[in-house]
Amino acid sequence: MGNVLARNWGWVALRGVIAILFGALTLTNPAISLAALVFLFGGFAIADGVFTIVSAIVDRRDEPHWVSLLVSGILSLCIGVATFVMPGLTAMALLFLIAAWAIVTGIAQIAAAIRLRKVIRGEWVLVLVGLLSIVLGVLLIAFPGAGALAVVVWIGAYAVVIGILELVLAFRLRKWGHEHGAGTAAHAV
Repeated sequence: MGNVLARNWGWVALRGVIAILFGALTLTNPAISLAALVFLFGGFAIADGVFTIVSAIVDRRDEPHWVSLLVSGILSLCIGVATFVMPGLTAMALLFLIAAWAIVTGIAQIAAAIRLRKVIRGEWVLVLVGLLSIVLGVLLIAFPGAGALAVVVWIGAYAVVIGILELVLAFRLRKWGHEHGAGTAAHAV
C-alpha cells in the first residue's frame, strides 16, 4: 500500500487542497443557505470520491489492500451524487448522510493506516484524519438539533483540518517514495 500511496501522493495532496478550499469557503460565510451547503458538500464528496477511487485502482494489481480505499471512494462518490440528485433532502437527512459518510470514511482511513504502519513512518497522520472523521460523524449524530449554522462551522473546520493533514501525509508519502524508489513522479498531479 505504501508504494501505491507514494506513487499517487499528488492525488492525496489535491484532495487536501480541495478540502481546505471547501472548509475555508464554508467558514468565511457560515450563514450560507442549506441549499448552497448541499451543493458544496456534494461537489466536495464527488471530488473526494473520484480522487480516492483513482488512487485505489491505479496500482491495484501491485497492492492487495486497495479495496478499503476503493470502498471509501465509492461511498464518497455515491453520497456526492445523491446530494445533487435529491437536493430537496431535509436538513436532518443531510446531517445524517454527512455523519454516515464521515464515520465510514474515517474507519477506512484508519484501516489503511494500520496496513501502512509497517511501511512508512508518520502513518499516525492518517489515523488522526480517520479519528477526526469519526468524531465529526458522532458529533453530528449526537447533536442534530444544534442548528444548520453550527453544522456549517463544524463541517468547515473539519474540512480545513483534514485538508491540512492530508497535505502533510501527501508530502510524507512523496518523501518516502523518493527514498524507496516508488516512482512518485509518474503519477503525481
